Amino acid sequence: MSIPVPQELLDFIKKHEKFIIVGHKDPDGDCVGSQLAMASALKRLGKNAVVCSAGPFNRSEIALYRNRFANVVKDEDRLDAAVIIMDCSVTMRTGDMEDRLKGLPTAIVDHHQGGDRCAGSQENPVFIDPSAPSVTFLTLALIEALGLVPTEEEAKLLFLGLCTDTDFFRHIDSTGYETFAYASRLIKAGANPKETFHFINGGRSFASRRLLGVLLAGSRQYFDGKLILATEEYHEIQRFGLESRDSDTLYRLLQSVSGVEVVMFIRQETPTRCSVGLRSMDKIDVSTIAASFGGGGHKNAAGVTMEGTIETIYPQFLDVFEKIF
Repeated sequence: MSIPVPQELLDFIKKHEKFIIVGHKDPDGDCVGSQLAMASALKRLGKNAVVCSAGPFNRSEIALYRNRFANVVKDEDRLDAAVIIMDCSVTMRTGDMEDRLKGLPTAIVDHHQGGDRCAGSQENPVFIDPSAPSVTFLTLALIEALGLVPTEEEAKLLFLGLCTDTDFFRHIDSTGYETFAYASRLIKAGANPKETFHFINGGRSFASRRLLGVLLAGSRQYFDGKLILATEEYHEIQRFGLESRDSDTLYRLLQSVSGVEVVMFIRQETPTRCSVGLRSMDKIDVSTIAASFGGGGHKNAAGVTMEGTIETIYPQFLDVFEKIF
């Protein structure tokens, strides 16, 4: 069982001998896992590949991979190179990498909705499937389409990404049987579900648990409890540190509240810029809401980065949700 990989992408990989593999800034397990597994597979095909990321690697489950990424695209990397962008389809989301990628033949492998995607062509192929549970899911399909079986390390990286984006299969519904077929192949190749679960959810700092308490205590309900808003002020980031971030657990706890349909989390990243995360239980497509503010994502998980403060941003979203609820 497999999903079709565009022939243009397979031809693109066969044609080029040198690749720069990039992902979005502030990467997660899906981004990191797909980049590293893709680079490994390309090297097994006799290709040259370098993985680059603008970072930062703040999430505990990906911190140990930091040293495997270059944080700048060098001139020698660009020479005769092609680019594969993974886990995003908008070059702007690659952060500091964007300017260094201009003018190079570029392929995209992504599963997000929204954003101004690069147009696909023979020289710039696009492999985008919003129905895929993760980009590592698509990466496995690509590796297999290239005639390879994932190595044990590749399987572990791909499984990490799959579990990251599905919240360890919590977001898979009755239509997701193919996801488990893919997971089975990764486990057969060496991925370990038990180890991966502890790798993703364990090793948290005491400060991160205290921060969760602060965020939960400050959360607010709107529209008869259908929307819950949590916020993290800039001074709280300074107090608890970036390594204390654990928004996935925050979403999970707030989504367990009876009657909630959407959880919104606004973090004051800098004094003048916020990140906004949206999680939907099922009915509401938050990707369209995020897209209306310049962001994107999936039906049940989306986000956007905006200029402003928490106090100026959250009323804009309340106006949108008031029309929905």
